[in-house]
Amino acid sequence: MNYCPGKDVFSPVSPRSNRDLTGRSRLFCGARRASHGRQRGVALITALLVVSLATVAAVAMVTRLQVDMRRTGNLLNGEQAYAYAVAAESWAYVILRRDLKESEYDSLGEDWATALPPIAVEGGFVNGHIEDLQGRFNVNNLVVDEGEPSDPEAAVNAEQLAYFKRMLEVLDLEPALAPALVDWLDADINTTFPDGAEDDTYLLADPPYRAANRPLTNISELRLIKGYTPEVIALLEPHITALPEETVINVNTATPVVLRAMHKELDDSAVEQLIADRGEDGFSDIDAFLEHDALAGLELEIEFDITSDWFNVLTASSVGRGQAQLESLLWRGEGQPQVISRVRARRLLQDPG
Repeated sequence: MNYCPGKDVFSPVSPRSNRDLTGRSRLFCGARRASHGRQRGVALITALLVVSLATVAAVAMVTRLQVDMRRTGNLLNGEQAYAYAVAAESWAYVILRRDLKESEYDSLGEDWATALPPIAVEGGFVNGHIEDLQGRFNVNNLVVDEGEPSDPEAAVNAEQLAYFKRMLEVLDLEPALAPALVDWLDADINTTFPDGAEDDTYLLADPPYRAANRPLTNISELRLIKGYTPEVIALLEPHITALPEETVINVNTATPVVLRAMHKELDDSAVEQLIADRGEDGFSDIDAFLEHDALAGLELEIEFDITSDWFNVLTASSVGRGQAQLESLLWRGEGQPQVISRVRARRLLQDPG
């Protein structure tokens, strides 16, 4: 037996091979040392691999936990912000109900027309303001009958149509946009010549669709109507609305464009005079408005008033990373304001800082 130094290993050697004893012993010992070295290397790599996998798994678990916690926090903040925005409707409800009892007309100088400044709440803030929708032209006024008319032309309110065409002209838009809107609103499927549009036009679109043949529920529906591009809608939107009943324009809250379209002979200087004399307090009597010098000699085709029943309430809130913006349609026709619709809106929040 021959001894391998450092390994406590003896190697068998034949007595007849004494001359090769030293060489074989060295070869055997070297092979044994190499084998042990490889085993230690594999064990080390295995240990490192196990540690690496465990580290990756731990990091993934911690990361997932942090994402879940952040997601849950965002959801809770969003729900809390939505609750604050809905609660802000009560502010509009109280203001409008009180205004109905205390005032005989509506103007931009009243409390409801003052925006609610950002109010600090737990974790964030809430704000809002009220808009008088009767200061705008109600496009649903263009059609007077939702049922199937015996005469298609009987469904069109000629005076309202003429007014809307004048508004288009004031905004430097084509009056030809009006017939397409009328065809979208009226109940029949007959195309108004030459600029109307019914199913035969919209079924050629990609994807195809049909004309609604009913009143609009929201101004955003205009994008489906022939000719109403985003640029056209952007010009019209501040001056028009879509309400579920026929309404009268409130001259105390009407925009300059709405006033300018009252008569074709009414110019910008006359409108500026009307607005200046109206001020924030408005006209307390509709006759005082109709007898104004700016309207002398002009016969208005549609009716106007100094009161309003339809309002748009915009509320916005922010809690942590959660935000909520609501647009609520309120009707005040029978004394008690009622929420007719409520949708989430996209609006820049006012930073209280």
